[in-house]
Amino acid sequence: MLENLSIRNFALIDSAEIDFSNGFTVLSGETGAGKSILIGAISFVLGGKAGVEQIRTGAGEATVSAVFSIKKENFRPSASAAANAGSSGENAEDDDIHTAYEWLERHGIELEDNTVLLRRFIRENGRGGAWIQNTPVTRTDLAEFSSFLIDIHGQHEHQSLMKVSEHRVFLDSWAGLTDEVKQFTQDYTRLANNRRRLAEISSSMAGREQKIEMLSFAINEINEAKLKKDEDVQLEEEEAKLSSFEKLYADIENVMNYLTPRSEGGIVSMLKKAQGEMSHAAAMDKSLAALESRLDSSFYELSDIAEEVRSYSGSLVFDPNRLAEVQERLALIYKLKKKYASSINASVSEVISYAEKAQQDLDALNDAGTDNSKLKTETEALERTVYMKAKQISEKRKSASEKMASQVMAVLEKLGMNGTRFAVNITEKEGSDVSQKCNPYGMDNVEFLISANRGSAMQGLAKIASGGELSRVMLALKTIFAQTDPVDTMIFDEIDTGIGGEIAVAVGSHMKNLSKNKQILCITHLASIAVYADNQIKVEKGLNGDTVRTSVGKVSGEQRVAEIARMLSGDSESLESREHARSMLEKYS
Repeated sequence: MLENLSIRNFALIDSAEIDFSNGFTVLSGETGAGKSILIGAISFVLGGKAGVEQIRTGAGEATVSAVFSIKKENFRPSASAAANAGSSGENAEDDDIHTAYEWLERHGIELEDNTVLLRRFIRENGRGGAWIQNTPVTRTDLAEFSSFLIDIHGQHEHQSLMKVSEHRVFLDSWAGLTDEVKQFTQDYTRLANNRRRLAEISSSMAGREQKIEMLSFAINEINEAKLKKDEDVQLEEEEAKLSSFEKLYADIENVMNYLTPRSEGGIVSMLKKAQGEMSHAAAMDKSLAALESRLDSSFYELSDIAEEVRSYSGSLVFDPNRLAEVQERLALIYKLKKKYASSINASVSEVISYAEKAQQDLDALNDAGTDNSKLKTETEALERTVYMKAKQISEKRKSASEKMASQVMAVLEKLGMNGTRFAVNITEKEGSDVSQKCNPYGMDNVEFLISANRGSAMQGLAKIASGGELSRVMLALKTIFAQTDPVDTMIFDEIDTGIGGEIAVAVGSHMKNLSKNKQILCITHLASIAVYADNQIKVEKGLNGDTVRTSVGKVSGEQRVAEIARMLSGDSESLESREHARSMLEKYS
């Protein structure tokens, strides 16, 4: 429920802080005092449209924040509950989110003591921002989330019952069909997935033999090559060695000659002589010991290198047959790369991976015949199940719709709409088979129809023009939906348009009854409605210097008596009006 509303520089309100209670709250005030501004501020913070004209004159920014408490058991089985129906031609209407808790969890936002803060501002340059708790959100996010919390009925946007897509949801909820429809949605989704899979198999079966032949050839060609990981790299290194044998052999011979030639002029021989001389010198001058040690190390290191070079030289054997084998193997690998890899410079692993994937595709094609037959049988059985369940749900909807329409009309009669007719129009979806006749929620198009005047044709609920009629229809529907509609807070604007006397008393009584399970906020000019309220908030407009400002505050005790008296006769001071107001409050409040 709405616990607190804070307004800064919105329209004519420079500052207002309002704490709300549960039950029935009335908003009253003189015509033009600014009651609609208060509703506008609430609509703004819920994600309604914003414009710079909403900023109070002289201010640079308008800000509205609202605190809501949320019950964990809140559940709205939205019309968007089903998953994507796939290629069957039906569209799932939204993500599968049913509660405020689920929405917050999906967006990584945490509650604090089961409360949530909504905040929104707009600046004079047209830019604005919105937050849920401390998380910045878009206007769309704000509107989506707040739809789980509150409905505004009247000349404003938050009217879930005005959305034809929601009529089926409310009918199912009232008829106790929500769980049954949810199970149907699961079956329908399975059917849609099966059909999609059958279409994929059918597509893959076209040219199946040709695909099998191509895949088998590729697999055999690659497998016969018996490729090894990094084999191409090793072969390329070996080919480079064999192809350059003469140059390699000449280079090694030169190295041998420099190190240990047959004459005594080689590096190792000269180092040997230098070693002897240095040893003799070091015996005479101990400071040469370190140089002697380094010369010794150099001699032994070069001697070892000379020995390894000699050994390598002895192993060098030119094998033209091996060179031919390596080049032939590389030619085969390059050929396979050209056919099955991204390029001839790719790794040989790409060719091996291609063969593995081709084997999987081949296995799938070989199994497709068996899978296709099994899937067809399963799909045919599922089609019969889905169609049968859709028919059963449709029959239950039609049966429930008559009872629901009768209850709505009974409430509307008490609310002063004696000639009003209300009906739930259920039509079967067009199409010639299950795929076209059904969507994830059954085979029915559901729409609420109404005729507000005797003799006039029934029309869709969304076509009602009068705000007063609209609000009373909403009140009637909300009265019978009170136990199944999870939205905790409802605001009724223009509920009293065109009514008075006993009808107004009946409207007030209904509002009071509805507030036993819901938080009800109502703008009214009628004292006979206001006296039923648990709380009353007065909206006043006055001058502060040369500036017109709207103020908002709760009234109780004698202040409330005076306000009811004003609503009764326009005179809050006369003794008769006050006594009349006091007696009505004692009787109805």
